[in-house]
Amino acid sequence: MTDVALEAGVSQTTVSLVLNEVAEARLSPETRRRVIAVAARLKYRLSHRNPRLPLPAQSTTIGFVVDEISTDPWMALALDGARERAWDSGLTVSVAVTRGDAAIERVMMEKMLAGPLIGLIYGKIHTVEIAADRLLFTKPTVLLNCYLSDRSLPSVVPAEVAGGRAATERLVRAGHRRIAYINGEPWMDASRDRLKGYRQALTAADLPFAPELVRDGNWEPSAGYLLTRELMTLPKPPTAIFCANDLMAIGCYDALRELGLAIPSDVAVVGYDDREMSRYMRPPLTTVVLPHFEMGSTAVDTLIDFAVRPSKWPPQIKEEGPLVERQSV
Repeated sequence: MTDVALEAGVSQTTVSLVLNEVAEARLSPETRRRVIAVAARLKYRLSHRNPRLPLPAQSTTIGFVVDEISTDPWMALALDGARERAWDSGLTVSVAVTRGDAAIERVMMEKMLAGPLIGLIYGKIHTVEIAADRLLFTKPTVLLNCYLSDRSLPSVVPAEVAGGRAATERLVRAGHRRIAYINGEPWMDASRDRLKGYRQALTAADLPFAPELVRDGNWEPSAGYLLTRELMTLPKPPTAIFCANDLMAIGCYDALRELGLAIPSDVAVVGYDDREMSRYMRPPLTTVVLPHFEMGSTAVDTLIDFAVRPSKWPPQIKEEGPLVERQSV
């Protein structure tokens, strides 16, 4: 869908509206024709499927409870993935946003679970271990972007170690040997696992881990800017920088430009997340997809299987996001 949107010069939302034949969308006939033509040329089509398993009678709704949906795009993407996969199975999704308020969360969950749900998807905006709550065990539940320490409920989380490794391996393949890493906040699961992947890639390439090339940031462009300036003052500065998210890569770009360095001929840069703006950076940013859309879709599949066959489920699914090649390496 991203490829169709880029070639047709429209947003992914427009592609979805055209291919789903949404009559209410105020799109010109020319835009509709262009999207359909590009989709046909790229052999892209929306896939629809039917439920694979018989569902409990009277159950047509999946509950989706999340602490936050507006501060970052990730849970909105996960909801889109869940909603599309549910719709393909003849189901709808009922959503509750708790804003991290424990009292609101309990009331919302109790009301949802009192209805004829197939089950519940319980999500967190940040990947995190959660405490067990008895309400999560009253109906089939799949955890999204969170997990229990004993893995007593199925969960779907991003494969962050694999993503960190893929980003670093891309720089190794380009011939870089001094590869810096600007991390997020070190207490977070995502930061810890992306760093682990970075170190694994260095080990696999027989490159030494150099602590002076690693900096802890805070996910914001300002951290990418300041830490890149620090890294480039080292006696032996890096020739490549892996930023743990695309926002810090924006700051990294700014710092390198101020220093008169070109990307990628002087310093290569890789980001993480594949935010929409990464394709419009100059040069467009090579990055790793944070696969929340796919995670939402997988959570629905897992929940349907779990609802029908409660004894058969994987304890944890790690969804890998691909490396998106652009022009910053």
